[in-house]
Amino acid sequence: MCGFVGFTNNIKDNGTVLEKMMNRIVHRGPDSDGKYLDENIALGFRRLSIIDLAEGDQPMFNEDKSLVLVFNGEIYNHLELREELLKLGHKFKNKADSEVLLHGFEEWGEKLVQKLRGMFAFVIYNREDKTLFGARDMFGIKPFYYTVMNGNFIFGSEIKAFLDHPEFTKELNEDALGHYLSFQYSPTEETFFKGVFKLPPAHYFTYKNGIIERQRYFKPNFNETEGVLDYFADKVDETVRESVKAHKIADVDVGSFLSSGIDSSYIAEAANVDKTFTVGFESNDGNRYNEIGYAKDFAEVIGVKHYSKVITPSEYWDTFPLIQYHMDEPLADPAAIALYFVSKLASEHVKVVMSGEGADELFGGYRIYEEPITLTAYDKLPFAIRRVISKICEKLPQKHGINYLVRRGKTIEERFIGNANIFSKKERDKILKSQRAKSAAAPSVVCAKFYSEVEGKDDITKMQYLDINMWLIGDILLKADKTSMANSLELRVPFLDKNVMALAETIPLDCRVNTVSTKLALRKAAEKTLPKRTATKDKLGFPVPIREWLKQEEYYERVKTAFTGDTANKYFNTDELVALLDRHKNGKEDVSRKIWTVYTFLVWYNEFFIKEN
Repeated sequence: MCGFVGFTNNIKDNGTVLEKMMNRIVHRGPDSDGKYLDENIALGFRRLSIIDLAEGDQPMFNEDKSLVLVFNGEIYNHLELREELLKLGHKFKNKADSEVLLHGFEEWGEKLVQKLRGMFAFVIYNREDKTLFGARDMFGIKPFYYTVMNGNFIFGSEIKAFLDHPEFTKELNEDALGHYLSFQYSPTEETFFKGVFKLPPAHYFTYKNGIIERQRYFKPNFNETEGVLDYFADKVDETVRESVKAHKIADVDVGSFLSSGIDSSYIAEAANVDKTFTVGFESNDGNRYNEIGYAKDFAEVIGVKHYSKVITPSEYWDTFPLIQYHMDEPLADPAAIALYFVSKLASEHVKVVMSGEGADELFGGYRIYEEPITLTAYDKLPFAIRRVISKICEKLPQKHGINYLVRRGKTIEERFIGNANIFSKKERDKILKSQRAKSAAAPSVVCAKFYSEVEGKDDITKMQYLDINMWLIGDILLKADKTSMANSLELRVPFLDKNVMALAETIPLDCRVNTVSTKLALRKAAEKTLPKRTATKDKLGFPVPIREWLKQEEYYERVKTAFTGDTANKYFNTDELVALLDRHKNGKEDVSRKIWTVYTFLVWYNEFFIKEN
């Protein structure tokens, strides 16, 4: 696991600039570094050594040094590809998976990406025709950002590295703020930095003579087949275990994150690791926010050494600004901070960890997926009547019963934007002062592209498809990559595997979700080797007591100070923010997620636009 930066060379003192950019991401690769510079390109690399510790340094060249590679990730089928390329006459200098990309590109060109099994972002520079070729893995596990400013093509694993390029202009993208307030993350290809973009998952690009061309090489295709639950449970168990085996290949120790739920427990058991890690929180609410006991008990069942940490409120709040800096863009998922601390704990003992991200999206694990098939007497009313009631209720104060009536009068495309739905367009326009942020499209418009790709599918499949293309990338994988790499830890996600995806696409709806439970095939598979209470337990992950803390005077005042500060006054109607905060503190309404979303942006903005100036 590593990080890279690069730019087309239209500046003076390019070596010094490259060095500064590389230093910004030293946390991604503290073991070694490398550079390649000529009159056309500057490439920088930071390495966290995992495979072929002695000879896997980058930038890496092919035999005649016509191609130069920088690569972040792991290729889990590199041994098979190596054998194929050897038979085709290619000669290898080392055992690193990186070299497979160079020879694979020589042999297959852009079709290389179709053959890869792994997590990756990479760039190959052709010194002869001055062309850049790059790609990102099919799920977006590894990040890739880019921009073109004053004729300079700048790219890398983290946006913060761009800050040290003399031609980079730092400007807030206020459109992103509008979207973020609804999604709690940046949901489009644009970022919070104007002119900076994310290469979408499952895309490759070429860049030559100032022109970038992109192409998508994979789309999920849910096309369920025949079969009963027991059959698919057996297939899931077989496929996931094979994926775990492939993901465990490393020349260093591998551990596993462990919460109390099925996903991480299944991975930890299948991987047969020696060490597991979890975190919990101090709370006045019993053990609601601390499941260390569950994780410890399970670790004893599978016979591994377990490490845990209780995070204090002061640790959480005091570390929060640093974590938002590492994120590059504001992410208002409170669990990101928990993930940072469990990564920090794990990094003290191992270099690589397994984790359970992706199981919910692929196998249908979120409770909200039950909504389309959980019908009540109210749902027997004609949709046209429910739609009229929904329109009327939208104008009333939003409470639980009212929200239900609003949702039940809308199509899935209108009401579901993913696992976070923080501010509606109307609500965010009320708190925003920035006219540019107000002009950002409604959430349903942002989602429409992906819904159009699964037109005619059932509502649950539509929800899964949207989450795979938005929530998984913008929230789940963003925090997984940035929090682990902030601690120089490689995080591997065996559920997000090419072969596992191919199986998940075939599982019938009634083997995914019913009105009683979720991810049915996965749970049935897990029951073969896991205790029943683990295999059937609802998803919690690392729950965080934000709603409780925001009622405490110390943290209420901290947020209030931010809500009445200069940045808040620049972009928001501060009276509305304070009213929101007071409503929560006084117990009138739980609006903790709304408060946290705004507060997160303000903390992030301070890191990049106040401290950096």
